[in-house]
Amino acid sequence: MNSKRWLLGFLATAVVLGAAVLGFNWLVDPFGVFSHKALEWPSYEMTMNPRTAKITYLKEHHEEYDSYILGCSSVSSFPTDALNTYFDANFYNMIAYGADMLDVEQQAFYLVENYEVKNLVVSVYIDNAMNYNEEADPLSYAMPPETTGETPLAFYAKYLFMDPRHSLDKLEAMVQDTYLTQTFDVFDASDGAYDKKVRDAEPIGNMDAYLESYPVFANYPALSNQTNEEAITGTLESLTRIKQLCEDNGVQLTVVTAPVYADYLASFPWEQVADFYTRLAEVTDYWDFSYSSVSFEPRYFYDETHFRECVGDMALARMFGDESVYIPEDFGAYVTADNVAEHVAQMAQAEPLPLEEYTAQVPVLMYHHISEEGNDSTELSPEAFEAQIAALAEAGYTSVFPEDLAAYVREGKELPEKPIVITFDDGYLSNYEYAYPILKKYGMVATIFVIGSTVGDTEHYKDTDYPITPHFSYEQAKEMVDSGVISIQSHTYDMHQWGPYEDSDQPRENLLPLEGESEEDYRAALSADCETIRWEIQEGTGEEDVHVIAFPGGYYDILSLVTLLENGFDISFSTEIGTNTLIKGLDQSLLALDRYNMNGSVSPEQMLEWIRF
Repeated sequence: MNSKRWLLGFLATAVVLGAAVLGFNWLVDPFGVFSHKALEWPSYEMTMNPRTAKITYLKEHHEEYDSYILGCSSVSSFPTDALNTYFDANFYNMIAYGADMLDVEQQAFYLVENYEVKNLVVSVYIDNAMNYNEEADPLSYAMPPETTGETPLAFYAKYLFMDPRHSLDKLEAMVQDTYLTQTFDVFDASDGAYDKKVRDAEPIGNMDAYLESYPVFANYPALSNQTNEEAITGTLESLTRIKQLCEDNGVQLTVVTAPVYADYLASFPWEQVADFYTRLAEVTDYWDFSYSSVSFEPRYFYDETHFRECVGDMALARMFGDESVYIPEDFGAYVTADNVAEHVAQMAQAEPLPLEEYTAQVPVLMYHHISEEGNDSTELSPEAFEAQIAALAEAGYTSVFPEDLAAYVREGKELPEKPIVITFDDGYLSNYEYAYPILKKYGMVATIFVIGSTVGDTEHYKDTDYPITPHFSYEQAKEMVDSGVISIQSHTYDMHQWGPYEDSDQPRENLLPLEGESEEDYRAALSADCETIRWEIQEGTGEEDVHVIAFPGGYYDILSLVTLLENGFDISFSTEIGTNTLIKGLDQSLLALDRYNMNGSVSPEQMLEWIRF
């Protein structure tokens, strides 16, 4: 009798515990499969399984979209805003890790058969010739039953009976979540693409530094990849069915082949590569971006199969004939059955561009105050300043504005042979009294980064009795701007405070968050500062576009960079020493630009030695 009671008790306990696990997994729903609101967190759930969680999301949000881009994770680098603009549509990105063409086919049929669809963009790349109908992980790679025809009970049972640690991990991540992207929430649920705000705020320029950060490009492993006939046949058959689906339902289909890093493509026998792209053209016309001079520049890539959004921008610009965007001449071709043989032959000849064709070395000088005394810190005399500017002119340097750097990067507009950027921080009256006429005399231009809260202060620091080194007024700033010699940009409105003069326990001396300040409060404060300084400079000087900033004290972190970019400040200057490498097409080469600090101890000869390249 006791044994029977024990067994019944054991079974009852097991049933209760099992029910608890089922209920817990259903409630927390870390993979986003149950379509309930209890602990909904789409970006986390899409990170766990984008194939299923995105369709769960679209069940409630599909009316916001009329077009979709499908493929493996590289398709996330076709920017949603650009897709929307070029296609005149509202796109959702269906990217799924390691998606093979069967996954893409199943997604396409689900979308077209259930929603109003205007465009489908399908990305194909060389791995689709190696893999088809594979599921690397039954939880993270499972397609939902609506797309596969799988019995719903069998599908949902996997997630109800899974290890509850998956659900515990989601609860822990909720506590650890921050505004910045973390490994557990890599998606932006609103457009389905990877949330790249951290990666796209990464300053990029110097090749040596980049290879340190991305060692895969410095020591690329020897690979020996092979396509296989089963995968190629499956991929092409899926594409054939997708094409017919679109024709039958009036959906515009666009097929693209995604860029890959040159060493990765070289790991395949070339005859296999040529065979795959040739057979693809027999099924459908496509835009090919897979292999060109772009493929040889590692700074355009995160890794060998994932390219940066700047490359996605180039690809879309090529497709739509947008000549305002920099695009290498050999990047992108429209391939058909009629021209594929010629195209593949040209592909085989791809080679890197000479660095001088798409990069520029640009030194930046950093000045502050000009005084008769000068010093060996941040000041120099008018005579010393003029000697430096005269030396630049005699050595053949041409001064340019940050806007010229942006035009080089974004449009491919060439810089002068020996460009230099001259900058001043803070906005001292001496810049107007001494630097401005000297610059005019030698035909030079400069950018002055003003502290908005001290513009026009000539005697005292803001509303205090503390003496201040005089700052020029907006009336004087407007005169300089109107002359074409000076651009006025931001050194923040009031995030470069002088601590001893501030009535605060925690003055804002730079862009970094205050101790104990929440992310939300910090981002609100920096955003408000950006709005104020932009409005004041535009109103006071007539500057058309205030989007350049010099970091006070040179301090910044990834959160400040992200917030500045979100507020439109897309060119920035640090106080690190060095000459900058600008890269055509790569906006991130305009971030945290290095500068040489100029003062009374720097001779013209020393300056020219620093900036020589």
